[in-house]
Amino acid sequence: MNGGLVRLREIMNDITPSERKVADYILANPQDLVTMSVAELSWHSGGSQAAVIRLCKSAGFKGYQELKLKVAGDLQQQGEGGGYQEINPTDSIERIIENVSNNNIQSIRDTLKILNPDHITKAVEALLRASRIYFYGIGASNLIAVDAQHKFMRINKTSFSFDDPHMQLVSSVMLSKDDVVVGISYSGESVTTLECVRKARELGATTITITRYGNTSLSQLADIPLFISSTENEIRSGATSSRITQLNVIDILYLCVASREYDKSVAYLEKSRSIVKRLR
Repeated sequence: MNGGLVRLREIMNDITPSERKVADYILANPQDLVTMSVAELSWHSGGSQAAVIRLCKSAGFKGYQELKLKVAGDLQQQGEGGGYQEINPTDSIERIIENVSNNNIQSIRDTLKILNPDHITKAVEALLRASRIYFYGIGASNLIAVDAQHKFMRINKTSFSFDDPHMQLVSSVMLSKDDVVVGISYSGESVTTLECVRKARELGATTITITRYGNTSLSQLADIPLFISSTENEIRSGATSSRITQLNVIDILYLCVASREYDKSVAYLEKSRSIVKRLR
């Protein structure tokens, strides 16, 4: 997977001004990076050579060569999508339909570039072993937590989510090492979610987090950090793209767990369908 440009875009608010100069230049001129040395990039961007090396580290690359390789890979895949489009007040309904849909698709594509398969595997193994699973999220992220609980309950995984932040906090101090907590926050800075995951970690529960790419407060508390990408920029209308990518990650985890216990999962799903049909 590539994702060099995605990683740079996602960490822009977390890096130093000197690193940001370098990142801005790369994002504006990705095709030029492929043939540049560190010194040349430093000169063209106005950032120091040390800032170039620090940026590589901040973005999670092993070094400058890996950054160049990832960006080169991104350039080869440019035809997959048209990039993010901002929503403007003069847009027609047809234009908004197209832009919103394309932004959501692009967010999922970009998330695939930064989602670590090894971390997904570890998360699935933890969820399979879990005595109880707690999904924590506030606001729009709570909708993801409720959806996750619903899915995992249907395959007989004891799961909880709470709308009330106080109930989230109360439950977090009742955890044990046999439990798994999934903290969901695009920003990675939601105070209640941070406190719940912090308490869970202190009590020995396995902690999984789903946040934007970067060194967020929440991801630092994770045994298994999972990262998403989205177009959370000028228009912040209900966390649209981040919600889609969070749901996509939950679906990946759910279906991976279900597939590992395929026969049992099918049986449980048939039971749940049967009871729901009777109530219609």
